[in-house]
Amino acid sequence: MADKTTLRLFGAADHDWLVDLHARHYAEAEGFDDSFGQLVGSILRDFEARHNPDCERGWVAEREGVRLGSIFCVRLEGRTAKLRLFLLDQPARGQGLGQRMLTTCMDFARQSGYRKMQLWTHESHAAACALYRRNGWSCTSSKPVHSFGVDLVEQAWEVTL
Repeated sequence: MADKTTLRLFGAADHDWLVDLHARHYAEAEGFDDSFGQLVGSILRDFEARHNPDCERGWVAEREGVRLGSIFCVRLEGRTAKLRLFLLDQPARGQGLGQRMLTTCMDFARQSGYRKMQLWTHESHAAACALYRRNGWSCTSSKPVHSFGVDLVEQAWEVTL
């Protein structure tokens, strides 16, 4: 059976769904408070208002009209991109879709002239961290923080494109 999952560009109609997906997932999985959904909303508002489509994109994974997740590539500085808002809904995990999304994002960054990509995540996201490592990313820093109402270990990751 052929996979009917598509990666399409993020649009304004996806905004509320994406905020809700992140807020719900991280509240259930890690006990995050409402400030996380607010942060995601702020990131999306900024992207919608200011992104340069020539070198910044967001994608939504969708199967048969059901949105499954997202990934974004935005300019951090100069020739460095930042990977943001990478999340797959639980039922869509373990099928290779995360790899496909990450490859799409990294390929776009390369084609847009970026030389490096960075991201910020938490140590507790073990599956995502393993995916990054398999794709050549390295953890460059790790520190305990109290964010979103819980104690976490925040990590920065980087890859040369």
